[in-house]
Amino acid sequence: MLMNDRKPVHMDKVGAALPAQKAPTAAGPGVRQEPGRKPWRVRPWGQAADPWVLAAALFCLYAALSLSRYRRMETLSWDLGIFEQAVKSYAHLRAPVADLKGPGADVLGDHFSPITALIAPFYRVFPTPVTLLAAQAVLFTVSAVPVTRAAGRALGRAKGLAIGVAYGLSWGVQRAVDFDFHEIAFAMPLLAFCLEAVLLGKWAAAMGWAVPLVLVKEDMGATVTMIALVVLLRSRHAPGHRAYALALAAFGVGASAWEVRWLIPYFHGPGYDPLAHIDGDGSLTGHIPALTALRTLLWVLLPAGGLLALRSPLLLAAVPTLGWRFYSRYPENWGTAWHYSAVLMPVVFLALVDALARAGRASAPLRAFAAAAPAAAAGAALALCAQLPAAGLTHRAAYGVDARTRAVDRMLDRVPDGATVESDVGPISRLVRRTTVYWIGDTHGVVPQYIALADGSGWLPDPVGAARRLHPGARYAVLARGGGGLVLRRL
Repeated sequence: MLMNDRKPVHMDKVGAALPAQKAPTAAGPGVRQEPGRKPWRVRPWGQAADPWVLAAALFCLYAALSLSRYRRMETLSWDLGIFEQAVKSYAHLRAPVADLKGPGADVLGDHFSPITALIAPFYRVFPTPVTLLAAQAVLFTVSAVPVTRAAGRALGRAKGLAIGVAYGLSWGVQRAVDFDFHEIAFAMPLLAFCLEAVLLGKWAAAMGWAVPLVLVKEDMGATVTMIALVVLLRSRHAPGHRAYALALAAFGVGASAWEVRWLIPYFHGPGYDPLAHIDGDGSLTGHIPALTALRTLLWVLLPAGGLLALRSPLLLAAVPTLGWRFYSRYPENWGTAWHYSAVLMPVVFLALVDALARAGRASAPLRAFAAAAPAAAAGAALALCAQLPAAGLTHRAAYGVDARTRAVDRMLDRVPDGATVESDVGPISRLVRRTTVYWIGDTHGVVPQYIALADGSGWLPDPVGAARRLHPGARYAVLARGGGGLVLRRL
């Protein structure tokens, strides 16, 4: 990662370390001033611990949300199991196979996200899905530090904390935390540190933070290219970095193209469709109603200071993510549910910081609006919490495990370690670490030793007959049932 050389520091009157300056400027200490334009203002901020204190509080919130859902067996999808299978393979120095996607399926043939291998050493020591959930909480927490720190430098301590709170409680972040685990957790701190460096004029650091994004997911290369464009726009008075920015732009486009056209098909094997995740027919039109797109855009922009973020070129980094989502023919990609909007949050909030820092040159009404924006953003985030996952933590049920879940756990304990199991969403998170788990009805000819379901309503009338239809020629018997759960064993 490219980094600027260390500079000597001096201490201001409240003890904060600031880069040494030959002479003070109107913008205050520690700011790179570009000829011909008013610099991005940085105000003295002596409370360097504030971002970390806020981050610690957010970690408690994120971890509580994830662990509460896990303990109550309320996993929302099979994704946590898929990522755990991949990380489990990495931890044992094997290819990242996720049998839930099909026996022997390599996850790099689905999405190119090798960065998740960084969790493998921790999973080797703590082989549980909680390791993935805790890692995600840490990554989201760390992303709040540069957002809060940049806002504090630019706007002052109180407004900086307000922006940090608004970001940490934003609906995009909460939806992602609530939706189990996804690789985009790694993009959050990378984007936040990258765009903070852009605001400080640290072009080498900004480009260095952007490079690893291509290891998060195949679409992030386009985001890297847009970040390079932002660097070009903001560093026009520092021509020494233009060649590197152009190289970074080419690298981003090339990385995405290479991943989509060569790496993913290689790991996937025959039958790979590069448009399978977004558009099965390749059409560019007619996928998403205009009102749905407008609603999503307003949800992204309005809680983060209204439309002020539109005044910052940093918002260009959000264009690729919005582009592929609106190109998709799948409704879940269009709206505000699930985890898809999380990577937009550090972009839009740091774009807001940039816009607020430069609002002094705007008209009087806009300056007044900008002055109130941090408090308004924090207030909006707190108000929206009543309709978001954080509200669930105010109920006593979030901290307990009901009798039904305990009954299902006891049934799953009867499945021996090392067994092959066919399962639906509920039991996956309890079984992946110690068994080989396949998705129900998608074993591709593999006849598992056990079938485990958390909600067996469709099977309870005749579970043995249903298992026989699923695997003709095999015989199963009910091993345990009750509480909405069911375990069958092959005879």
